[in-house]
Amino acid sequence: MTPFAWVVSLPVRAYRLVASPWVGHGCRFHPTCSAYAMEALEKHGALKGSWLAARRIGRCHPWGSSGIDNVPD
Repeated sequence: MTPFAWVVSLPVRAYRLVASPWVGHGCRFHPTCSAYAMEALEKHGALKGSWLAARRIGRCHPWGSSGIDNVPD
């Protein structure tokens, strides 16, 4: 992971430590959005990884899809 991507991943890491245990385990997708964001940042860097993570979070709504959604290569 690039240094900039690591800095961008800090809010995701904080969410996973603090808020995730309180939110519950009712995720519509596999892997979860936070795991997807971490993998996207690792594979694609800060800019494209952030964009992919934001798109994924945008798809997570009651009328959205669900299922397996892996990070593209």
